[in-house]
Amino acid sequence: MEEIKNGIIHSFGNKLRIRVCGICMDDNKILLVKHHSLGESGILWAPPGGGISFGETAEEALKREFLEETGLSVSIEKFLCVNEYLSLPLHAIELFFLVKTTGTLKLGTDPELQANQQIITDVEWLSIDALQLLPKNSIHGILHNIQASADVLHLSGYFNY
Repeated sequence: MEEIKNGIIHSFGNKLRIRVCGICMDDNKILLVKHHSLGESGILWAPPGGGISFGETAEEALKREFLEETGLSVSIEKFLCVNEYLSLPLHAIELFFLVKTTGTLKLGTDPELQANQQIITDVEWLSIDALQLLPKNSIHGILHNIQASADVLHLSGYFNY
């Protein structure tokens, strides 16, 4: 576990990262990736996404990240909001987009981490009801106030979860 946390800090810590995240809803379910060794509880359910590389557009990064983490292709419907995450040594500005997916869902990997440091353990369509049953400290802050799928469409502005 310590090796994984060191890998996270080495790959993502002590720098500002610009990330893209895609929120995908289907039949009152949201697509989420489960990470271990992240968050207060050691588990974090979050929308798929990741860092933008230098020279890469936000759209290109989001398409790449979805493919890496979920095996799905995406098209962007619209920009939703910005979230600033700051819990040293991690600091990220996250751009959230509403997306549509095509393809077959599969568990992916994070190529920024070594094989023995992988943190993605599951990828699932969770119902809004199931999401609400999870402890708040195990889900991304942007999802804390989602009570119905329509709430996703009202995400706008700046957040700092």
